[in-house]
Amino acid sequence: MSQLKDVKKVLFVGQQPETVDFSDPALPPGFNAEKIHAGIAVGMQQMADRGWHADLCLVRPDESATVALEHQLASTTYDCVVIGGGIRIPPKSLLLFERLLNSVHKSAPKTSIAFNTVPQDTADAAGRWFKTE
Repeated sequence: MSQLKDVKKVLFVGQQPETVDFSDPALPPGFNAEKIHAGIAVGMQQMADRGWHADLCLVRPDESATVALEHQLASTTYDCVVIGGGIRIPPKSLLLFERLLNSVHKSAPKTSIAFNTVPQDTADAAGRWFKTE
């Protein structure tokens, strides 16, 4: 069995930080685009450190989000898709969250879906769905 076949593939889906409404009280205080980008970099590095192949799909909070996600899901078979807390937590993002969740369900029905709370715990979120070896 080739070692490449055993590499876990994770897709991290988040909202483009520059499009986030930081005045929303549902978001943690003090968040800004720079902090989100830094957190994403940490999460992506943690997945690389675990030997996983991780891709990032940052979407806009509009109709283009599902198109972008479905395009990404068509390009690779992922073991897990992690949908970020910035999409899942704010109540006003509920419709976007539902659309993205249904896109994963439709485009990659055998892929695990996980949720992080902050970008830095993305690897832990995906790891919950991988068997311990």
